[in-house]
Amino acid sequence: MAGDLLDAPVGELLESLAGENPSPGGGSAAAIVVAMAAGLVAKVARASHSYWDEAGGVIGQAESFRARVAPLAQADAEAYDEALSALRGREELAEAGCDLACLAALLVENGNPEVRADAAAAAILAESGARVAAQLVGTNLGATADDPRVRHVESLVEIAADASERALAAAR
Repeated sequence: MAGDLLDAPVGELLESLAGENPSPGGGSAAAIVVAMAAGLVAKVARASHSYWDEAGGVIGQAESFRARVAPLAQADAEAYDEALSALRGREELAEAGCDLACLAALLVENGNPEVRADAAAAAILAESGARVAAQLVGTNLGATADDPRVRHVESLVEIAADASERALAAAR
């Protein structure tokens, strides 16, 4: 896909992901999913001002995540052949997914009950993005389970999974 993935229509992006070219691939898809989760967190926080005093701060954090993570979709696609340079973006993506899942869980617990389901969806999406990024770190490094980078991203996935489960439980 020529150009910036973020400027592509969704249909074109999906076609590109399903295409024969090696990129964009899983890392790009994970970055887009985490950016989408950040958008949902910001939306739910905006609807939660009257329910939770800290909602304004969550909006700022979510927008910061979205601004930081969305460009990683394009960076990952461009850096596919240079796995080690993309690795840093993938570790960052795992961290952002983890942090965002935790923010989304806080919104489910404290935000507007009418949009809890969106916050829970954001937690699940953020966890999924963190999982994909962690998997790609190990795969692209050819690393073993005792590699500190692999252990680090796996711990982030565990935290994201706990936050996602907490969000789901609170949304019920």
